[in-house]
Amino acid sequence: MSKQDLLLKHLQAGKAFTAKQIQASFGIAHPASAVRSLREQGYCVYSNETKLSSGKVATKYRIGKPTKRMVRTANAVFGASIFTSQK
Repeated sequence: MSKQDLLLKHLQAGKAFTAKQIQASFGIAHPASAVRSLREQGYCVYSNETKLSSGKVATKYRIGKPTKRMVRTANAVFGASIFTSQK
């Protein structure tokens, strides 16, 4: 199983990760590239700002269900749904 597949498995299990957590947990050197790749594969990966316990603001990534508006926009622009997983 590749590092990206392992990240996907954990995201699909409902977990959320910051870029630093992705680097440390999965050994992925460029977390933003891994997230972009998942999005290109059709997964709806959300990026949400969160405040860490240290007070710093970071971005956490999670997989979610695309909104009806997102699906409608994708259908209008691309002619078909680009989301592979709509759970």
